[in-house]
Amino acid sequence: MIGKFIVFEGVEGGGKTTQIELLRDWLLGKGESSQVWSKSIDLEVVITREPGGTKLGKALRELLLSPDVLAEKIQETAELLLYAADRAQHIEALIKPCLERGAIVLCDRFIDSTIAYQGYGRGLNLELIKQLNYIATGGLESDLTLWLDIDVEIGLARAKNRGKIDKMEQASIEFHRRVQRGYQELSKNNSLIVGINANLTREEVQKQIQGIIMQKLVEWSYI
Repeated sequence: MIGKFIVFEGVEGGGKTTQIELLRDWLLGKGESSQVWSKSIDLEVVITREPGGTKLGKALRELLLSPDVLAEKIQETAELLLYAADRAQHIEALIKPCLERGAIVLCDRFIDSTIAYQGYGRGLNLELIKQLNYIATGGLESDLTLWLDIDVEIGLARAKNRGKIDKMEQASIEFHRRVQRGYQELSKNNSLIVGINANLTREEVQKQIQGIIMQKLVEWSYI
């Protein structure tokens, strides 16, 4: 069976990391609400993220997001190209091999993040971003994208409550509102993007996700 590529998207503080881990446990039959079927299916579930899913990606993530690594401001076009480099390495070194051996890959951010953050947030050319995304991915797309839709103010407050915030989280509220508008536009034009109300408790959010994934597992002939 060819694997499936499931992407989690959204603004800061939406709970992507938590929800990915909860979904992984549910798929593997470890969660409290796991279904009986999950215990009888031999699934490999891989969690990864962008940037940072490979050794090169981890170094790029430090450059892009850590406030302490690089004093020099990364220019917007350079930032875009660094994210593309991370993605190209990620696809070839990790995602494709996992999918080829039949794994379900759960990825924290993918091409829609670049469109939302560098396109709508930074104001860079959307057609250029589309071309770069295609070059970096070789045309690979997600089988499903879950957009954790949370109010920007709530999300940023959650991010700050976690402690030290990264460069992206330090950006202005206006920037993050533009990013959110980007996700809203993307969801209107792509049937593979499914919106999740992420303003709720983590249990309520996960229940929404599990319902969608259950439908997809049937559609994909896993069950």
